[in-house]
This record gives sequence, structure tokens and C-alpha cells, in this order.
Amino acid sequence: MRIDKFLKVSRIIKRRTVANDACDASHISVNGRVVKASYDVKEGDIVEITFGERRLKIKVLDVREVVRKNDAGELYEVLPE
Repeated sequence: MRIDKFLKVSRIIKRRTVANDACDASHISVNGRVVKASYDVKEGDIVEITFGERRLKIKVLDVREVVRKNDAGELYEVLPE
């Protein structure tokens, strides 16, 4: 699954277009590498997202096309900085 779609499905970023723009602006990196929106996310990837001054670091636990709102948190684990 593409990184922009994963961020939307997991509800980390509200809209896919916003996730796409974040990738274009180099705010998303996977395993220490800045990636484009078309990057294929895999289980075990470490994703870092920069929101202005704030950084969010997550580990991908599962990749699913469709997930309920209540179960979205099961797709990733938030890691300490």
C-alpha cells in the first residue's frame, strides 16, 4: 500500500491529499530515508512524520486496505523520540 494511503487509512493524517502534500514537502521519511507518496509501506517500517516543530515516529504493525475507525490504532505503534 502507498504511504499516503496508509497514513489516511490509519487516520494519522485526515486526508490523502494532505498526506501526499506532506510527502512532496519531504515531511515523511521511512527507515531514515525521505520518501515520495508512492512508497510501498511494509510491516516493520519505521515512519517519521514532521508536523512543524513536532515529530511523530511510528512502527507499522499491519497494512490493511480498509479498517474501522476504532481499529485504526492497531495498524501502528507510536515510538518514543
